[in-house]
Amino acid sequence: MTLKIDHVSKKLGNFSLRDVSLEVAEGEYFVLLGPTGAGKTVLLEVIMGFNHPDSGKILLNERDITNVQVDKRGMAYVPQNCPLFPHMNVSENVEFGLKMRRMTSAERSKTVKKMLDAMGLWEMTKVMPSTLSGGERQKVVLARVLVTEPTVVLLDEPLTSIDTETSRSLRKELKRINHEFKVAFLHVTHDQIEAFSLADKVGIMMDGKIVQNGTPEDILSKPASEPVARFLGYENVLYVKLVKYKSGISEVSADGVSIKLKGKLESDAATIAIHPEDVSVTTEAPVSEETNSFEGKVRDYTNLGPIVEVVVDIGLKFKAFIDKRSFIELNLIEGKNVHIAFRTDSVKIVGAGNG
Repeated sequence: MTLKIDHVSKKLGNFSLRDVSLEVAEGEYFVLLGPTGAGKTVLLEVIMGFNHPDSGKILLNERDITNVQVDKRGMAYVPQNCPLFPHMNVSENVEFGLKMRRMTSAERSKTVKKMLDAMGLWEMTKVMPSTLSGGERQKVVLARVLVTEPTVVLLDEPLTSIDTETSRSLRKELKRINHEFKVAFLHVTHDQIEAFSLADKVGIMMDGKIVQNGTPEDILSKPASEPVARFLGYENVLYVKLVKYKSGISEVSADGVSIKLKGKLESDAATIAIHPEDVSVTTEAPVSEETNSFEGKVRDYTNLGPIVEVVVDIGLKFKAFIDKRSFIELNLIEGKNVHIAFRTDSVKIVGAGNG
């Protein structure tokens, strides 16, 4: 089974999907990641058939389903905060879709039992939705969807309304379901932890377009553009000019600050990005041939809970993430002299090798 979105465009009011193409392979967990308002939900609704594209095609196993009615597409859609039927218990909720298919009572009972066992819900068979936790409700919703044996499951922000611990547990459950049932998932989210912990493939969506597509490793190591880099948290984004290249290392200049990076620039100028997580802050200069090291002053800091974002001025302002304990021990008050460092291989060339 392959789901193929082929150059799909759709205008809805002031918003437009613009020439969107992607493929979800059989059994693949594909995550569409992007900021709020990027068009992720609109795309799911077009794929499902709730909205008809203005142009382009939707293909399932090379069969054009662009004009096929919703219930004949062989796909399942789980919207945000998908409700359960409040007057039905867990077993009856899961059974509902099978009744619509006019399956016999004996077949339904056998199929529902198998699904509840697979989802770890058998002990909750008679429980009413009002007494379920957020995580339990989501598992019942998934069971109700999967029992109908869809070829593709479309998930719209399925973990948004649950707490962090439950979300972590459900991420593991979603991955297990994907492997065990061998069903393709197309999951949309704005949450990067959610995306990169689940995905076999990631598509970055911005302003109605897919702007980058690849494995999680490729996306994180090779952001396709400055907006993608900034969305992924690479807050240290710099325009640089090549000074020299030797033995696999490029030396570049950013407003007079010399930076070394692994790899060769495709031209004499480029944009580079360094994630704050890859920047260390110390009171002594580190010594390593593979490390960029600079002296500067603390200009600002922001408490982010378990970590602190520290802004250091080295002639350029760099942001670094450090744990709170280190922040306190180093006494990083404004104006303090410090050293920052980051490895040459943590410097990413924005747009290198990306289409």
